[in-house]
Formats: sequence, structure tokens, C-alpha cells
Amino acid sequence: MAYKNRTYIAFDGDSDIRYYWLMKAWKHNSRDFFADFNFYDAHDTNSARDTSQEQSIKRQLSERLDNSKLFILLVGDSTRYLYKFVKWEIEQAIERRIPIIVVNLNGKRQLDTDKCPPLLKDQTAIHISFNQKVIEHALNNWDSQLQNIKQQSKSGPFYYTDEVYKKLGL
Repeated sequence: MAYKNRTYIAFDGDSDIRYYWLMKAWKHNSRDFFADFNFYDAHDTNSARDTSQEQSIKRQLSERLDNSKLFILLVGDSTRYLYKFVKWEIEQAIERRIPIIVVNLNGKRQLDTDKCPPLLKDQTAIHISFNQKVIEHALNNWDSQLQNIKQQSKSGPFYYTDEVYKKLGL
């Protein structure tokens, strides 16, 4: 089995792709300016084209998930209504026990019951706002925090306190 070192990012490809591109720009600029924002993008693993058949796309996405150690869901206005791929991607992350980071594009810092896909409302995941510093913090810390949560037999949605955001300068 290949070493899992990628970050899988799921999003509404029609409405929210600009946020994914912005994350990629943060990553690129991190290399240029010695900042810490970095992730190994699972989408670089292969190419799933919109013109492909659904099963072919899911096969490509499955390969990406196989190499992922973290799952980020970018939650926009229509994310909760996407069943063909986004719901399937979430189901796969849950089934594979990939730590989940839910990123609210509207700036909300905790579970957004109006926008979050119902499938994730009771799952153990961290819910954060869309901001480079807090996403970076979650990328670097959520996996180990999740291990501690599991050891304490806790579950459900989690979020960072205002104090964490304040320490990050937000």
C-alpha cells in the first residue's frame, strides 16, 4: 500500500472552484515566501474529466482518496445538495476513516447547520472558516487532535475556540 500523504479537497466544482484555486495559490506562494502553508494535493494524482463516465470518474477519485491522509470539504451555498460526487466523496472519507476538515466558505467558525451536508452533521470532524492560517493550523494539527478525541471516546462536530483564532491572528 502506498504511503498516504495527500490532502483530498472536495468542493462544488461549478460554484466553489475559485476557493480551491486560492488554496493552491497559497501553497505556491508559501514556497516563494517561506510561509508554512503546504499540502500534498490528491488532485495531482490523476485527472478525472467532467466528460468521463460517472464510474470512471469515481475510480479516479477513489485512487486519490487511497493516497489521502486528510479530507477537506469546502462548504459553499450549494454543497449540501450535491449528491452525485460530493456526497459520495464524503461517504468514502468516512468509510476510509480519513480525518475530515470542513471549511465554511461563508466565514462561520463552527458547524453551519444550514449549509453543511447532513451526512457530516454528526460525524467527528473539525469545522472551520475559510482562511489560510486556520486551514494551515487544521492541516498540521487535526489528525493528532482527532486521535486524542478518539482516545477520550468523544465524537461529533468540533471547532476551534475563539482563542485559537486569536492566537492565529484572526
